[in-house]
Amino acid sequence: MGQKPNVLTPEASPLHRFGYQMRDLRERRNHTLRSLAEATFISYSKLWKWENAQRAPKHRSEVEQLDRLLDGQGLLVELWARIGRDASSPCDVSVPGVHVSESSPDLARAASGQAGSNDDDTDTVVVPCRVHGRILFVPVPRRVVLASGLAGLATTALPAPTATAAATADMASPIEHFSQLRRVMIQTDNLIGPRHVLPALQQHLARLTSRRRTSRGADAAELLALETRYEELAGWLAQDIGDERTAHGHTAKALDASHITGDTDLTAYILGRKAQLAVDTGLAADALGLAAAARRTARPGSRLEVIAVMHQAHAHAVLGDGTEALTSYDTALALLGRADTDGVWGSWLDEAYVSTARARSLAALGEYEQAAAGFDTAIAALPATYRRDRGVYLARAARAHAGAGNLPLAAQIGLQAVGIAAETGSARIVSQLDRLDRVLAAAGSKEGTAEFRAALDQIVLHPA
Repeated sequence: MGQKPNVLTPEASPLHRFGYQMRDLRERRNHTLRSLAEATFISYSKLWKWENAQRAPKHRSEVEQLDRLLDGQGLLVELWARIGRDASSPCDVSVPGVHVSESSPDLARAASGQAGSNDDDTDTVVVPCRVHGRILFVPVPRRVVLASGLAGLATTALPAPTATAAATADMASPIEHFSQLRRVMIQTDNLIGPRHVLPALQQHLARLTSRRRTSRGADAAELLALETRYEELAGWLAQDIGDERTAHGHTAKALDASHITGDTDLTAYILGRKAQLAVDTGLAADALGLAAAARRTARPGSRLEVIAVMHQAHAHAVLGDGTEALTSYDTALALLGRADTDGVWGSWLDEAYVSTARARSLAALGEYEQAAAGFDTAIAALPATYRRDRGVYLARAARAHAGAGNLPLAAQIGLQAVGIAAETGSARIVSQLDRLDRVLAAAGSKEGTAEFRAALDQIVLHPA
């Protein structure tokens, strides 16, 4: 685990190859490690350890940001992916990191166990940062976020406290207790967004896991089924704050647990969620396979089948296959018309929801006028309690209006979405606003653009 060699040898490990190429790209771009740290919000000590093959990056988003800044054309991302497949890599035997697929008590213990480390990676939170004209979601030391004045973004960096035996033993009916808490957190997420809800969810998940591990028989089985739903919800909330790594981890754990419980409805739903996560993280081809698996698993005639077809439709749209996408939405509507109303999954599904999803796919296909009309209709019909979703719809509508050429209206609607993004911390809102911002900047639009961009800049971090 010593200093990285200046010359690569055939037997060099993937970790050494990553460090070598990182140094080479950095020097070609006339960056020092300190200037690179300032430009990326990644600490000097972490960059030094990566470059000298003493530790591998934990977060793909950091590697993508580094590759983009150094114009690596994807080389660093490819080399980083190989590190994870190399069992002999020093990163597997040095200071262990927190693994997102572990339960919340284990996450909390791991975080506290690393608190004494000199590595700044032990206390980070994923936040939006403006880097070279784009907004990226990257792990940033919590102290940097707090110093920036955007303290609300640091909420999810707080580890969930571990549960005590006394606390869990006092519950008269733990299953009803945790079921009710989950319903409350879903409602709260709709109102104030994921960044404020996720820490509470992690705390309750810790207590739930602790109680399940001390239970036996039917109680243990019911608690595991409920824990699976908590893991799925945690994955969704993590995705909505832009923490893709944590989202993938929680969702994968939920899928594994659903197979243990034998709940095929839940398995079908989580496969659909994995398809949604895949397409939203740039893996639309993978999403097609996951959505097909979700449909095979779903009960014929159930709303879960409709959900799976909708995920297929959007993946086709992102891949540019408009005919398949729109045909799939027609299929989804036909299935919905004869779907049963049994079960908890998809109870919210109706024609309006399908139409809104279709509008999103139309935007991905470049059919901006139709997409804008669909979003405007959805916004008008959305209940006031769905505050975060209103922000998502507004941001998507603004992007669609910009694509259709109505830039002043796009900036006006985007400004409304900025306020909700600030309240909720939703990465889905911020990502759409980033795209809108770049469209407005490229068009040289003046009317409303300055006010919109100033408001957007106030809710993201900026390099020093």
